[in-house]
Amino acid sequence: VQLQASGGGLVQAGESLRVSCTVSGNIFSLVDEGWYRRSPDNGRRELVAEITSGGSTNYVDSVKGRFTISSDNAKNMIYLQMNDLKPEDTGVYFCNVRGLNQQDQFFDSWGQGTKVTVSS
Repeated sequence: VQLQASGGGLVQAGESLRVSCTVSGNIFSLVDEGWYRRSPDNGRRELVAEITSGGSTNYVDSVKGRFTISSDNAKNMIYLQMNDLKPEDTGVYFCNVRGLNQQDQFFDSWGQGTKVTVSS
């Protein structure tokens, strides 16, 4: 399974940005899809938002009310709409997909990351 993230860039605080992830390959079913962020401060990759196959969403506290994760299975796309961006949202955003392939094997795949920089 291959993931290609795009849409990152440089924005000012308070602006909006949408990052996208194209999913392709041997997929039978999905368990969940998510966006992770690696901050320049600590280098850790943390979960920002996730959406399950049932449509339930979960967000890290710092982005609740500002970010929205969505998926379009018909287009094999995952989106993260980011509003009212803050400098602390700066980082490299990675998309992640987990599920089963046609051979009933579990996969856990990552995109290459797209950089988001928010200036104050």
